[in-house]
Amino acid sequence: MHPKTETVPIQRFGAFELDLRSGELRKKGVRIRLQEQPFEVLTVLLQRPGEVVTREELRSAIWPADTFVDFDNSLNTAINKLREALGDSADSPRFIETLPRRGYRFIAPVNGVKPVSASKQLATGKIMLAVLPFDNLSGDREQEYFSDGLTEEMINQLGRLHPERLGVIARTSAMKYKHANKGIDQIGSELGVDYVLEGGVRRAGEHLRITAQLIQVTDQTHLWAESYERDLRDALALQSEVALAIANEINVKLTPQQRTRLANTRPLIPAAYEAYLKGRFYWNKRTADGVKKGIEHFEKAIEKDPSCPLAYVGLADSYGTLGFYAYAAPRDAYPKAKATALRALEIDDELTEAQASLADVKLYYDWDWSGAEKEFNRVVERNPAYATGRLIYGDLLIAMGRFKEGIAETEKALELDPLSLIINAGVGWCFYFARQYDRAIEQLRKTLEMDQHFVPAHAWLGGTYLQQGLFPEGITELRAASEISGGSHLYIALLAHAYGVAGDKAQAQKMLDQLKDQSARSYVSSYSIGEVCLALGDRNQAFDWLEKAYEERARALVMLKVEPKVDPLRSDPRFQDLLRRMNFPP
Repeated sequence: MHPKTETVPIQRFGAFELDLRSGELRKKGVRIRLQEQPFEVLTVLLQRPGEVVTREELRSAIWPADTFVDFDNSLNTAINKLREALGDSADSPRFIETLPRRGYRFIAPVNGVKPVSASKQLATGKIMLAVLPFDNLSGDREQEYFSDGLTEEMINQLGRLHPERLGVIARTSAMKYKHANKGIDQIGSELGVDYVLEGGVRRAGEHLRITAQLIQVTDQTHLWAESYERDLRDALALQSEVALAIANEINVKLTPQQRTRLANTRPLIPAAYEAYLKGRFYWNKRTADGVKKGIEHFEKAIEKDPSCPLAYVGLADSYGTLGFYAYAAPRDAYPKAKATALRALEIDDELTEAQASLADVKLYYDWDWSGAEKEFNRVVERNPAYATGRLIYGDLLIAMGRFKEGIAETEKALELDPLSLIINAGVGWCFYFARQYDRAIEQLRKTLEMDQHFVPAHAWLGGTYLQQGLFPEGITELRAASEISGGSHLYIALLAHAYGVAGDKAQAQKMLDQLKDQSARSYVSSYSIGEVCLALGDRNQAFDWLEKAYEERARALVMLKVEPKVDPLRSDPRFQDLLRRMNFPP
């Protein structure tokens, strides 16, 4: 075996660190479960980054000669478990490259140092890129929506470029670095990327000036920089130019079809594009008022340009958000989401975002399980880097009871968008439904460390505590969710349910009466009321409200097959009948 490099106690690569003293693998400080042999394989590979470590060398290092094992099978199993822990892929590796019949090679930077042979690895490994928020150079804070919107569109353009070779960190994580005083090396380490694109935009009327530069993370080398002067109507063509330049610089070879797609950009109607970017700015707030204001701008964009597919996707996402967060009754939201998603696909049948919006409706409103899965498969096939699509696909798999697949899909979304609060909390949500409560608590606490005011994390953490019989802790978290949300009926109902299961029937009944009064003035999910009735021990009332929830197609019913809270009802024929009518797959 080759002489080993000097071993340091902690080896860092991407978002991971291997602690040789404690024998732990951690991702952003959270321990990742890894068995002994995969751990030892990783240790050997990290000692020789960029080098080929033969199968025989791994055998002699990990499996002594007098050990009677099926070596080939044991090594293959260890590599597969290691890749699963790292979220890596044999087909598009970021960390471990397979050299058939020879061995393996670790291809990512270790402790901030890229392997010597890294330039050769670019031909086989997947490259990761982060697009930092473009600086608003206009001096007008009212133009922030424009620079933010251009950043998001640049991320989308690059994400669709060559998903098998180029992974792009999603918008949510990228926007965390807006006005952040952090160096490229720190950002690269936190996001686990090889390159960073940064730039600025100055807008004067319908004239744009954009600067962009590509930086290699390992040594902060500026590989490429360019300035562009364009009219606003050519914004899409400009984004394509930048994408093509980056592909050339980092050795991403595009197919003729990919180059054709980049070249086929249509001129924009400036007023419509501006309205669209404003719509995205408000929609990204995810508040009821923000989403409704976003709808106004998307409708204005369509008024200015009826053939703008992105504006229809914006409407579909907005109506879907109203339905998901119960800001509106499902029947008032999801049919509109479906219609606008289909309209976007009529205009551009390759628009991944529109496909994902349609899949969302098929899942949460149509209960078309197979149809939704087909749509999500198309989304992942066309753009594996689309984190939001993977997150909702994970929800679908979890809802059908396919926990291992659902957790894996959601963790892939987290790789692409590691700083997203909803995706971080979503991983915890998956663990909750899979009844892996300790892992759910660990993940949800981690999410709250990122933002103590993130309502879903408080709510899902509270629900997990209740399942463990930790009623005071559960009530504390659910009270926080209710207060921070400003009194949303969803979180009031969850808190009322907590009081009920904890034995405070009087408080639960009082809150239930308030919810019923509120339902006379605005939409309140019948499912939420049914859960409170269940906590109060009134099964017949619970079933009455679940039936109303079925009629209104309440979004929460999607998780009925796997929701622990409704376990007391599972043996009742009425419950089994409800599952049957929702067409859940066996």
